[in-house]
Amino acid sequence: MSPVTNAKNQLATNKSHHPNIMKTRLILAIALIALPLAPAFAEPQINVSGSAEVKVAPDEIHLSVGVETRDENLDVARRQNDERIARALAFLKDGGVKDKDVQTDFISVEPDYNYNSSHVKPVAYIVRKSIEIRVTAITNFEGIVTGLLANGVNYVHGIDFRTSQLRKYRDQARELAIKAAKEKADAMASALGVKRGKVYNINVNDWSGGWGGYGGRWGAQWGGFNAQNNIQNLGALSDVAGADTAAETFSVGEISVSATVNVSFLIE
Repeated sequence: MSPVTNAKNQLATNKSHHPNIMKTRLILAIALIALPLAPAFAEPQINVSGSAEVKVAPDEIHLSVGVETRDENLDVARRQNDERIARALAFLKDGGVKDKDVQTDFISVEPDYNYNSSHVKPVAYIVRKSIEIRVTAITNFEGIVTGLLANGVNYVHGIDFRTSQLRKYRDQARELAIKAAKEKADAMASALGVKRGKVYNINVNDWSGGWGGYGGRWGAQWGGFNAQNNIQNLGALSDVAGADTAAETFSVGEISVSATVNVSFLIE
């Protein structure tokens, strides 16, 4: 092959590979552009947390009670349960509890078997219903509970002390927590001989807690306070008229509304 022919062939080969070379360079350039620009250095920060707690006297109580009936005849068990619930609701209405503050929360019908004799034919039927009640007249609370026990209710699942102004007290607790975080950051900055700068990042957690709670409820865990064995001890407080006496032995205390903040400040 002559030198001229060889040169022509080499030129043709280079032209055929040229587009691939250009594509490779283009892809490499795009990849380099797409890479994130890493900061030259991380800005120094002070990371602190602040917590605060606000104690509040509850102004409402959420009460969960239940009625359980049992009979070998399903219709009888249901009728007995309905009668007990009706008595309880009538008592609440007569006691001044508003309809909007009372709600039937749970209903169940369950066959009960004697597994030693039969797994098919139930020996009885259990009917359960529960009522959720919002009590705003705190001084009447114990009278309401004992009155319910005397008017068909045979289980008290639990009580929950609350405040109707939860948002207000959460805001207060959060503000105090932020103030505590700033004071802590200032103290740390002073000890380091620097100055606290602007906020870089912040996370907030707030919550409220109270006494009681629904420890045992139908649908979750059968339990609670069985009133059938204790109603005789509370008979003297079985109507709302005796609430003044009942209130002398009942103290609602205070509930806690808390907040925690985690803050990162830049250092100037």
